[in-house]
Amino acid sequence: MAAARTGATVTALEDEAAARLAIPVEVLERARARCREGGTLADALAALGAAETAAFTRALADAAALPYAPVPAALPAAELIDALPLPYARRHVVLPLARNADGVEVAIGDPGALAPLDDLRLLYGGRIVPVVVPPPALRDAITRAYNAAARSAADTMEAIEEERLELADASEDALAEPLDLLEAGDEAPVIRLVNALFCQGLKDGASDIHLEPYERTVTVRFRVDGILHDVLAPPIRLHPRLVSRLKVMARLDIAERRLPQDGRIRVHVSGRDVDVRVSIVPTAFGERAVLRLLDRAAAPLELERLGLAPALAAAVDGILRQSHGLLLVSGPTGSGKTTTLYAALRRLANGERNILTIEDPIEYQLGGIGQMQVKPAIGLDFASGLRAILRQDPDVVLVGEIRDRETVEIALRAALTGHLVFSTLHTNDAAGAVTRLLDMEVEPFLISSSVLAVLAQRLVRVRCTGCEATGCARCLGTGYRGRTAIHELLVVDDAVRALVMARTDAATIRRHAVAAGMTTLRDDGLAKVGAGVTTEAEVLRVTQDER
Repeated sequence: MAAARTGATVTALEDEAAARLAIPVEVLERARARCREGGTLADALAALGAAETAAFTRALADAAALPYAPVPAALPAAELIDALPLPYARRHVVLPLARNADGVEVAIGDPGALAPLDDLRLLYGGRIVPVVVPPPALRDAITRAYNAAARSAADTMEAIEEERLELADASEDALAEPLDLLEAGDEAPVIRLVNALFCQGLKDGASDIHLEPYERTVTVRFRVDGILHDVLAPPIRLHPRLVSRLKVMARLDIAERRLPQDGRIRVHVSGRDVDVRVSIVPTAFGERAVLRLLDRAAAPLELERLGLAPALAAAVDGILRQSHGLLLVSGPTGSGKTTTLYAALRRLANGERNILTIEDPIEYQLGGIGQMQVKPAIGLDFASGLRAILRQDPDVVLVGEIRDRETVEIALRAALTGHLVFSTLHTNDAAGAVTRLLDMEVEPFLISSSVLAVLAQRLVRVRCTGCEATGCARCLGTGYRGRTAIHELLVVDDAVRALVMARTDAATIRRHAVAAGMTTLRDDGLAKVGAGVTTEAEVLRVTQDER
């Protein structure tokens, strides 16, 4: 590096690079002032619109007579990563790539920064061979490299056992900001293990992490694609410390072990913000914890990605174009109802509508949409929240779940008076949702005049593309990786309205809908079997209650 800069100061190199790109001197000085607050000169110039980051980085590399690469050629070896703390790599935008006969090859985002190269020379005990990479590409590579090198929960557990350290009580510091799990690798053993569980759960695509104490053992299980898998069996002596750490992260009372507690954690890993819902309940052998991972990046919040068949997608799109009425989405817990309704809201959030929700809990935060959290402890339930929302001049309203007659009647009357209303019900099929409303003693005329349609759905596992459903490490040996939805859509037409007014049972309504052309859940699933998306066994597993 020094040889490449002989006779040239860092400022001179930057001036030369700017001249190559015809960047005015006054703009360059503004960028220099801006980058004193953080970031590289290339970042600052890009923010000012003076030059693309990659273009200026390349010009700077040419001026310094250093090699340039648009992206790092490969992820580094683990021993190089282990020696360099992630916060340092991020702050200075550097990443060790490989050790060879010439020294240690290091990707750098700022050829003008000398101090990091001196630090790395001392750290690795030899010559540093720099390669210039644009800062955005290098930051992405840093995240991917440290994520790939992160220990699994089992490896972390083994390391803790080898250390044989005295386990300190969990700190009670509040976690106001999202905890960056990759930067917490040097923390206390229990903290490292909890972080490793989060990281591995996200890598494996888990929706839930279970911490289950028994008489002589503790089991950690992940729910992946709807199925629980054993992951780890920590020593039972660690269990109280693990629960205490989770309570601290969720801001719960660590001294309270007799009552259930619910909380929320925000973590940041691999460039993703993840919300974690925490439920802790006392059991005979200790407190049991379940963590629901709400990964915003993983949620398919576009209708086109929800597995809707083309004809069904067109029908749903037509319903969303209605100015008023009620659309119900039905299915058991964990069938993706909220995700479907969020996708519908995203479709409608074009800046021309006032969209408000009342939820318990708010699973994902949606831009441009007002979301209200139910708080029963202070009297804010679905019914009272919905009344308040209707005074906010809404065009579209989402009621997270219909639980009682009062809520459904308010929702139905709102749908009658010019609002498009969405909600969910726990029923086995679409016809069952209609009769559930009747069972709640809602007047048939309200149902028949307000409900536009009922969309029933289930989630089925998707065949693993890595092994063609035979089982591999990528799919945890199950033959499946990921899930998609199967659906049935009951449109409330004149014939269905007449059946509702006559208080007809669900079986009769279903027979009419099928005769009128409704595709059932099972038929939609079997169509996906024919397309190679899933298997017949999987479809039968989730539709065994279909008559």
